[in-house]
Amino acid sequence: METAFTTRKLTLSYDRTAIIRELNVDIPIHRITALVGANGCGKSTLLKGLARLLKPQSGIVYLNGTAIAQLATKEVAKQLGMLPQSPIAPEGLTVRELVAQGRYPHQSWFQQWSKEDEQFMEQALAMTGMTELGDRPLDSLSGGQRQRAWIAMALAQNTPILLLDEPTTFLDLAHQIEVLDLLYDLNQTRGQTIVMVLHDLNQACRYADYLVAMKQGHIYAQGSPVEVMTGAMVREVFGLESRIVPDPVTGTPMCIPISQRTLVRDDL
Repeated sequence: METAFTTRKLTLSYDRTAIIRELNVDIPIHRITALVGANGCGKSTLLKGLARLLKPQSGIVYLNGTAIAQLATKEVAKQLGMLPQSPIAPEGLTVRELVAQGRYPHQSWFQQWSKEDEQFMEQALAMTGMTELGDRPLDSLSGGQRQRAWIAMALAQNTPILLLDEPTTFLDLAHQIEVLDLLYDLNQTRGQTIVMVLHDLNQACRYADYLVAMKQGHIYAQGSPVEVMTGAMVREVFGLESRIVPDPVTGTPMCIPISQRTLVRDDL
């Protein structure tokens, strides 16, 4: 399998507390990969490690076959765009100013803002439905609108790889599907590699080609949704009983959780 990212014996820590421990994972190129798992299992930490936002305690991350630590910062920024969890922007920044920041890696001291930069910025605003809100201050928007503005900034980078930490946060169901459809279209039409943390297992199965299920800083399973999304995985990773059935619309695996209330009622 040709990979965009490969990690070998990767350990990532905060204040000497290891969150990811000697992790080996392969992220396929030109595909959509979803990281799933319970809260605190290390999904966001792994994403930061892939983006070189968190220095490994040990081990190595390869980007397109090259150790990412050996690449210049600007080169990494041209290769991958990152949407972190709960990002924070300077006070008073407008949507258009935020999205324009996505073009900074493509500029230099002798080439400042260009027509190409303007084109990619406007395209990103249009793709996320934010054009009419371009002049609004970011802090005047709803949570869902702000999330779409941040996604637009990541899209404006026009990188071959996108890393997104919970891109559907704060979005209502209709906008969740719009964003996931947009990411799917980018993958299909441009071949962009997309790695995203998702909490909704059924959305992960619908949109991802590859799933990585994590448990306590380790990989529990990785592979296609059919291979990974099993009752045993949901039980071991989430501590939840479930039934896995075909999605009536897409045919992909669909997880139906079984609550303790249901189990008690069935016993009666």
